[in-house]
Order: sequence, then structure tokens, then C-alpha cells
Amino acid sequence: MSNPMFICPQCGESNEESAKNCRACRINLYWAAQHYAELAHIKHSQQQPSHPPTASFLLQSSQRADQGPVATWLARTIQRFGLQNAGPPKFPPD
Repeated sequence: MSNPMFICPQCGESNEESAKNCRACRINLYWAAQHYAELAHIKHSQQQPSHPPTASFLLQSSQRADQGPVATWLARTIQRFGLQNAGPPKFPPD
């Protein structure tokens, strides 16, 4: 049986539901599930791209954090509360 998947609202990548950060763009999935529609609206109103590339230093630090001491706690928290109830983001038209 396969693990449930969560689609990243920023880049559309499929991630395991227990993932802390998106494997492609490294956005925090818990945060994105809760607040990404608001961020997308701000980006749209400021005429910024809705799916910008992630800065390399953020990718590197996020990948290091995945291996850090908080990673286990956060994975358990996400597993307990899940991401599936956050709902898909509502993107304004480009």
C-alpha cells in the first residue's frame, strides 16, 4: 500500500503526506497548506510570478534542517494533524 500524497501548492510536486518540506521547491508544507492562498493573492496583486524558483541558500538550509533534531518532532506533528484538511489553494488567474 502506498503512502498518501500531498501536492505542494507552490510547485505542484507530489510529496509524502508526512513530508515537512516539498522535495522540489523546499517550501514548508504545513505552512503552505495553511497560508499559500494568501501568499498567492499577494504575489498576484504585486504582479510577481506565482511559482518563483527557490533561492539556492534556502534549498541548502532546508535540506540540512530535514536532518536536524526538530525533524522527528515535526514529522510526528504533521502525521498527527495531517495536511489533507488544509484544502487546495485558490490561485488567482495569471
